[in-house]
Amino acid sequence: MASLAIKSHAKVNVGLQIRNKRSDGFHNIHTIFQELELHDTISLRLQDSGCSFTSNVSWLRNDVSNLCVRAWEHLSKYYDIGGVSIDLTKSIPAGSGLGGGSSNAASVIKGLVKLYKIDISEKELHSIATSLGADVSFFLDGGLQQGDGIGEKLTRLPGVINGVYLLIIPNFHISTDWAYKSYKIFLDEGRDQVNFAGFLNRDIVPFEFFENDFESIVVPAYPEIGKIKKKLEAFGSRFASLSGSGSTVYGIFDDESNAISAESYFSPKYTTFITYPRA
Repeated sequence: MASLAIKSHAKVNVGLQIRNKRSDGFHNIHTIFQELELHDTISLRLQDSGCSFTSNVSWLRNDVSNLCVRAWEHLSKYYDIGGVSIDLTKSIPAGSGLGGGSSNAASVIKGLVKLYKIDISEKELHSIATSLGADVSFFLDGGLQQGDGIGEKLTRLPGVINGVYLLIIPNFHISTDWAYKSYKIFLDEGRDQVNFAGFLNRDIVPFEFFENDFESIVVPAYPEIGKIKKKLEAFGSRFASLSGSGSTVYGIFDDESNAISAESYFSPKYTTFITYPRA
């Protein structure tokens, strides 16, 4: 096998608690990751040496600022592999809280392991993924998982969080660094900790407990986020939330026709996607 095409999927966070700041400067979190059908496409082709990269977007370069290139570099440090040509077709918007870059990195890692028939343990695979980014490891297996630590401590959960997912993506980015720094005041106050996975076992999931802590600082700074969330709820979503630190706001609908009606309202002004959960 000399080439391979891979779907590189998006995710949303269903609930996100920021637990505390660590001694290394990062934050411990508690969240549920739900993988989605929305995806980029990555084509890998073996070459003798080096890494060449092309894409349908101009803002990704063929250097270490690119997580796809860094994924190849990290793997080639530890394993005797040759080069690779990477062609990425982006559909997942950048800086949207949907994990597109992390998913791309994980897909390149998985693709190289398959193409080069690398004998690698799950532990080592996840270690390399985590060294590239906190949630890269999630995308190695995808589906529905609980994330703790900085997002790298993963627990596989059964099934999916069912529904029709409508993603609304404003035309502005929200800095993750800014969001964490701005949340400091709430960490100092201390709060109750919620086990999200425990609520998923109920016949009717009480989504009112699945809060995203970032909303407490993002919504006041970006009121448009709050307006989008309220409108999704008005259109009948059983749950609406910010994904990660944003800027994507998503609604989970039981009725596809309601999701389509909501998308027709939002699509003239925002980038929108209707998608579904992946197991």
